[in-house]
Formats: sequence, structure tokens, C-alpha cells
Amino acid sequence: MNGRRSFLRGFFAVLLSGGAIEGVLKLFPSKAHGKEVARTGKWYGYGVSVDKCIGCARCMDACKNENNVPKEPFFVRTWVERYITRKNGQTIVKAISPGDEATPEAASDRTILRSYFVPKLCNQCANPPCVQVCPVGATFQTGDGVVLVNEKTCIGCRYCIQACPYGARYLHPKTHTADKCTFCYHRISQGQLPACVEVCPTQARIFGDLNAAASPMSRFLRMNKIHTLKPGLNTEPKAFYANLDGEVR
Repeated sequence: MNGRRSFLRGFFAVLLSGGAIEGVLKLFPSKAHGKEVARTGKWYGYGVSVDKCIGCARCMDACKNENNVPKEPFFVRTWVERYITRKNGQTIVKAISPGDEATPEAASDRTILRSYFVPKLCNQCANPPCVQVCPVGATFQTGDGVVLVNEKTCIGCRYCIQACPYGARYLHPKTHTADKCTFCYHRISQGQLPACVEVCPTQARIFGDLNAAASPMSRFLRMNKIHTLKPGLNTEPKAFYANLDGEVR
């Protein structure tokens, strides 16, 4: 009995030492520890400066034209929401459409506390749930961090559409496959900007390599207080927002 007690005391003494614990952590690395590992090579991200967006919807038109998105207003790869916050705390959210006439009520309605626009798109998550649920591997992540859909292998099961917490996917009415924002991958692969970034008249949209210290995205992250949408879901979104109101989800 005394021998067993001596053994247990020695065992716990070794276990509580820093070396033993470090060895266990190396054998079973936690997910949080894995996030600290720096990724090498290009790793694309997207920035939105909310206070610069004027709701002109040029980005939506450019996206549809560039990527052959169906013309119906409910098919979008990127969209813009208008938020109206009233003094009583009520917030109204409405997705704008290209061609919508500007509404002047914000200037005349004294019950309005704040009115602003929030562009949204696929968050190109570093930990994308859409990739995890795809039963055939049609949704995949490239080495530079962009989530794409292979039309040739997608079976249109809609699992990825349901799994996306940002509502960024839809089923294409002609191909019957999942579709979404790709950061205009065909353009950025050639060193060009996404179409929506290129046409933005106020430079509210920013794009670049997160691993390049001098890129527009890196400067954007350094110079602003940054938020992401639904951070508690652990998707690690790579769409970053500056000057984001707490009402935005």
C-alpha cells in the first residue's frame, strides 16, 4: 500500500512539471493552438469600411455582370443592406436593389437616430462549415484561402447553403449547383481586383493579401477597429468590417 502511494506521489509530481505537460500538448495539440500557427504564402482577405458605403449598388451590378449571376434580384453574390436605427431603439433592415431610388426620410424623419449601409458577401471563412458538410467535396478551399464550388461535381443537395451562417449561397437556377462569391477568383489569380472592389466609388471595399505587410488589407486592419460577423461561431471569417454597428449580425 505504501509503495502504491509513493508511486502515485511521484507520478503526479512528474505530471505537474512543465516538461510533462508540454509533452502531452505536443501529442494532442488543441484547436486554439493550431490557430496560432502562421500561414505562409498568399492568404486573401476582404475589408469593408461601413462609414464609406453610400449604397449606390454599383458593386452588385458589377458582380452580376462579371460572374453571370442571374438578373433576378434575389440571386446575389454580394448585396448591400440598409440599416435605419430609430431613437426608440428599433432597427429596420432592408436589402437594397440596383436601381432603387434614394429615400430621403433620414433627413426629414426626426425619429431616426442613424442610417447607414452594410455590404455583405461570402466571408471566405478560414474554418468554413460549407466545406465540412459537402458530401462530394464539390465545395473546397484553395491554398490561398478562397472557398470555391466545383460545378462539375456539385450535386445541388443544398447542404452547404443550409450550413452557411451568413446566407451567402444560393442554388443557381440554370446549373442547379451551389453558387456564391469567389472573390472573383479568375481576376485575382491574374493580379486584378474583384469587380466589386474595382468599381466602388468611395473605396469602401478593400481586398488584398493578409500575409503581405504592405497590402491594402494589412493597412486596413492596422488602421481601424475591426469586427467580424458572428465571431462566436468559430468560422474565422476573412471579411473584416471597420466602424461596424453592434446591431449588424
